[in-house]
Amino acid sequence: MSRPERGTRADYRWFHTITTRWMDNDVYGHVNNVNYFSYFDTAVSLFEVRSGLIDIETSPIICVVAETLCRYHSSLAFPDRVEVGIRCGRVGTSSVRYEVGVFRNDDDDAAAEGYFVHVFVQRATMRPVPIPDDVRSALRAIMIDAE
Repeated sequence: MSRPERGTRADYRWFHTITTRWMDNDVYGHVNNVNYFSYFDTAVSLFEVRSGLIDIETSPIICVVAETLCRYHSSLAFPDRVEVGIRCGRVGTSSVRYEVGVFRNDDDDAAAEGYFVHVFVQRATMRPVPIPDDVRSALRAIMIDAE
């Protein structure tokens, strides 16, 4: 199985900075893998909120995680600064696949990459619903091939 090439910052469209915490390090002296998924979730959710795609408290349509994956290229450790880049890889009828890159300090090459699939659901029923047109437009704005 061949490993995909490591991405660079130029491959991503929207960024959020996160500071590692002392407790993020594990006994091996690097950030534990579970924290990367937290970085993904934080960046994607913040993008959705800041872009007006959802209101966490009041939107009748919300997003839930359906699938996630992470490939690790190099380690992070406290006190690194983490830049999380996202782009929209695919927009379906009721789901979006965010592709995510995690960058250490000012490194251009990703320390980790993966994806995060959000399904849009009706808050009251938790059943999938079509992505609204305005949300679809906002997602297209961060697609890598939408230039």
